[in-house]
Amino acid sequence: MGRKPSLPIAALLLFLSLPSLQGYAGFTCDATVFPKEAEYDYIIVGGGTAGCPLAATLSESHRVLVLERGGAPGEFPSLAGQDGFLRTLVDTDARDSPAQPFTSDEGVPNARGRVLGGSSAINAGFYSRAHPSFFDGGDAGGTVAAWNIGLVNESFEWVEREVAFRPVLRSWQAAVRDGLLEAGATPYNGFTVEHVVGTKIGAATFDSHGRRHSAADLLRFANPTNIKVAIRATVHRILLNPVLPGSSGRSRPKDQVMAAGVVYRDGMGRHHRAKTRPGGEVILSAGALGSPQLLLLSGIGPRPYLSAWGIPVALHHPSVGRHMYDNPRNSISFIPAVPVDNSLIQVVGIPGADASFVEAVSNIVTFHSPAPSVFLHQSASPLFVTVATLMEKVPGPASEGSLRLASLDARDNPLVRFNYFSRPEDLARCVAGVRRLGDVLYGRSMKEFRAGATGLRGGRAGRRDTRFVGPALPANMSDDAAVAAFCRRTVSTLWHYHGGCASGKVVDGDFRVMGAAALRVVDGSTFRVSPGTNPQATVMMMGRYVGLKMLQEREE
Repeated sequence: MGRKPSLPIAALLLFLSLPSLQGYAGFTCDATVFPKEAEYDYIIVGGGTAGCPLAATLSESHRVLVLERGGAPGEFPSLAGQDGFLRTLVDTDARDSPAQPFTSDEGVPNARGRVLGGSSAINAGFYSRAHPSFFDGGDAGGTVAAWNIGLVNESFEWVEREVAFRPVLRSWQAAVRDGLLEAGATPYNGFTVEHVVGTKIGAATFDSHGRRHSAADLLRFANPTNIKVAIRATVHRILLNPVLPGSSGRSRPKDQVMAAGVVYRDGMGRHHRAKTRPGGEVILSAGALGSPQLLLLSGIGPRPYLSAWGIPVALHHPSVGRHMYDNPRNSISFIPAVPVDNSLIQVVGIPGADASFVEAVSNIVTFHSPAPSVFLHQSASPLFVTVATLMEKVPGPASEGSLRLASLDARDNPLVRFNYFSRPEDLARCVAGVRRLGDVLYGRSMKEFRAGATGLRGGRAGRRDTRFVGPALPANMSDDAAVAAFCRRTVSTLWHYHGGCASGKVVDGDFRVMGAAALRVVDGSTFRVSPGTNPQATVMMMGRYVGLKMLQEREE
């Protein structure tokens, strides 16, 4: 069955009336109104965290089509502010929710954005630039690109003019800041978007009125005469032509195929073809699940694997779908003894030497079985309570997994295994990170939040004055085996999965698919490590940066 043919009238009126949407409403339409066939200079698959800034940049002087499989943010009121964050990640269905759920082979629930703006429209809104080593290249770098740091900083600044804001710290986040400093995450760096060792306040994508800003807002910088955005447009395959000897254009000596366009379906199930003009390109910005999946469906991947699925092999590429990563998250949640406001991540502790990052949230949560909070493990007691959560995220990580197809339908999630803690260094960092959580929780700054209670059914008191919800900290925090067992037992995600089209394996330093002309991947699927505490700032910057580099190439 196809998706709903068009927006309900009320949702459409809301979409057109919201001030933050007027910047792109004029060139955003349901895919059903697009022609059966049309030509563009650039076709961007995925109007998400990288795709939106990339499209806005390329539209300065070229005709651009953005194909987004989800709807527009204005259709989903829960996306507008931080109070809807948990509801968005819990209230999902398989067809048109802005957050599409998936579960890794390990059984860890996860989600991917299915809306214009991508995961930047559904996430917790923390904004922080990449660790400087991300741009170094080599084994330690996030990509093999030869980054122009001046242009990187200009691109960050371009993004930040529209989507980054200084948050106001209230009681809980202020206590987390002080607790991190007590626990040795020093120095205190105040408010900064830079990745710096110590404790800092990061930027938020929620403004002073609590309104969310996402990558979709960067489309306001687009040239409206040069860009079209199709929503509810699911790309099913890339159109590929063989590169013949002596071919000219944008092919390179080792290129075997050339991208000539894409085939996509609208919500009514009708097929459309978008083709590239001479000198044009197809750019995948469909994310760490969508981009490798689409390459495989189009015949770019390991020959034996594609043949087993009956997919004609256009280009043997053994690394497509490999080198998948997800940063493990482990957390503790408890009911504070004093009221706290709802807050998403605002403060982060960044210890040196690749130790785990520490962040925190607080929410008013209604518990059922299973618990509807994405931060908590199952609780048997139905309660309506305020919950505070401390979490650690393992950097990198070193452990890697893989992605494979679940079906030949691009609308279906692929299957993915992340192999959490398969590398001992990841487990060692988790053990250190969990101990730091204990140091923060039982420091002086947290005393007023944890005092006065003796336990909660469904959790186990780690100390008498802490009402844990779900798993408690190990009783003996000096026991390496016990803390490691806690890491394995409570592993979850912070939605920072990446890889599948790894830089240096699938794409080159200019993010071109190796062996394919006029085809690039520009999103987190190219990352070999997660860029610091939270990736969205770097992914948005990447869209702008690569767009500027591509414009320079066309001028040369």
